[in-house]
Amino acid sequence: MTSFYISKMARENKNKNSVLQSEVSHRCSLLCLGRLNFHRQAVGEKVRLNHGGRLAEKTENTFKNGLVFSNRPVRVQEKIHLRVERDSINWQGALRVGFTTVPPSARSLPLPCLAIPNLTDKPGHWAVPVNESYCQAGSELEFWVSHGGSIYVAVNNRQHKWLTGVDLSQPLWAMIDIYGKTRSILLLGSKKTKLLCTRRSCPAPEPLISPDSYSHFGSVPDVSDFRPDDCMSCLDMEIPADNVCVVCMVKEARITLPCGHRCLCKHCDSRVCQEFGTCPLCRHKIRAPSVKERRFIDV
Repeated sequence: MTSFYISKMARENKNKNSVLQSEVSHRCSLLCLGRLNFHRQAVGEKVRLNHGGRLAEKTENTFKNGLVFSNRPVRVQEKIHLRVERDSINWQGALRVGFTTVPPSARSLPLPCLAIPNLTDKPGHWAVPVNESYCQAGSELEFWVSHGGSIYVAVNNRQHKWLTGVDLSQPLWAMIDIYGKTRSILLLGSKKTKLLCTRRSCPAPEPLISPDSYSHFGSVPDVSDFRPDDCMSCLDMEIPADNVCVVCMVKEARITLPCGHRCLCKHCDSRVCQEFGTCPLCRHKIRAPSVKERRFIDV
């Protein structure tokens, strides 16, 4: 059980006052870029997050108030992969994607209603509009910032250079505006390719609900309606700052798994062990602990 105490002490010794440290993601290997999802607090007024913070969806039929940010700083040449889950025929324009040097946790609420021009008129923000034809439901795209400070967007294996002048001297967070006809997006992960290897964010599962199963203008359920089985297989999550279970996102996480992640409540712990047998965060194999073991890990 020594590993449990070491892991616990390591987490307690982190500097909680550092913006960057508080948002640094878990690493499951040297090739892992860390989990990538949307920041849980810095979201637009008409956006709600689901599926471990990877699904961002408009709660009303509006073209604005759809800002979301990455949960951690992204790297130069880290290609962010997302899919448009739903769109609308009632508006013009579509996604805006870009980067910012302003940490999401440092932003005051409510957020501005638009990325362009409300944020791009301010220092430390760069965003570009994505053509409507690339933002239909089911469309996938990647965007990244290059070593030269340019923003690229790739669709159907064709990349386009849209903007230059991004400041690379400071950490950069991804910035996405669910604008216009775009109704919801799903983060599929990210990758950074080097000469001899490709680094990726933690494995992202397939969407738990297909776009067709939503009503066209329906809203994402409130947390009070959230059920553990809605995201039981989600493996690409951020450990909530308030120590909430990463599966149900409601109850306190009291169970520490053999890998060291304290990320499950008692209810979800038994279901994850029985149905999946792996940690929801790193896929380390787990099993239902004995009564004797539970005295040590259920603290």
